[in-house]
Amino acid sequence: MPVATPEQYSAMLDAAQKGGYAYPAINITSLTTANATLKALAESKSDGIIQVSTGGGQFASGLAVNDAAFGAIVLAEAVHRLAEKYDVLVALHTDHCHPNKVDSFLRPLLDASRERIAAGKGPLFQSHMFDGSELPLEENMATSQALLKECAELNIILEVEAGVVGGEEDGHDTSGLPADKLYTTPEDMVTVYESLNGLGRFMFAATFGNVHGAYKPGSVKLTPTILRDGQAAVTDKHGAEAEMDLVFHGGSGSSIEEIRETLGYGVIKMNIDTDTQYAFTRPIVTHMCENIEGVLKIDEEVGNKKCYDPRSYLKKGEQGVCDRLKEACNDLLSSGNSIYGKVS
Repeated sequence: MPVATPEQYSAMLDAAQKGGYAYPAINITSLTTANATLKALAESKSDGIIQVSTGGGQFASGLAVNDAAFGAIVLAEAVHRLAEKYDVLVALHTDHCHPNKVDSFLRPLLDASRERIAAGKGPLFQSHMFDGSELPLEENMATSQALLKECAELNIILEVEAGVVGGEEDGHDTSGLPADKLYTTPEDMVTVYESLNGLGRFMFAATFGNVHGAYKPGSVKLTPTILRDGQAAVTDKHGAEAEMDLVFHGGSGSSIEEIRETLGYGVIKMNIDTDTQYAFTRPIVTHMCENIEGVLKIDEEVGNKKCYDPRSYLKKGEQGVCDRLKEACNDLLSSGNSIYGKVS
């Protein structure tokens, strides 16, 4: 099945909202991590979201090119072809585009989708994220409005953020911000809804103490009821149909209870990155440690080609990511809920 059409993607989000589950959204950086994701989703019988960050795109473009947008296009085009071999739906998304990267990252990707649509194809990416959380809310929403209109013209969904996810990701460090910046208020959620409603479909990354990175259980203080209260503020004022599609960022180390609680408050997408990075690296390190004499040409020996051939350990990294993502599908209750074949 090719990558989901815009109509299928909307149906995916609607099904998750109605069914009380969420999709894992996995940051990929290579064909290996893309294949791991597709394998995990297919084995879980779960639809899902494959996303590329600015840093991931930059890495994928190679040291010589070093172009985030170009690398993201290369990965997306590869996923469009690879997804044809699987019987689940996947959507392509970009993660955390900050204001200073809109022109160098987001707009070239919109142009790439525009070219595909002109050629009779669907958009390259089905959704994008604009992260204007570093801006005053009024300025954030003004830029979000303009981008949402542009995305809507291409049948693309826009994800926005108000409130700040703590920690550091792809060189963007918010770890020094006051604690109150990590929590979106009900008033903020009403403002986001009223600013964007009617311009196109959007997802909203509201923050409730989320932090990027790896932490021991109990170190990150999540308050999922913030999502409940914010949704209530919106629906009390604008009706039940105003419930927003929410996104959970910075979930590494979260308990299963916290994850499941957010599903009841409208979370339909949860980003998975730090945990999959570790799941990729751990089996590779084990391979190196167990095969060190074969990997390295020690004391003028010749080593063992079967051990230092990158395929020997990258396959293990691929399986490690696959296993972790299957766990994520179970945590988010998306396993067995693919709508593949049910919508056209």
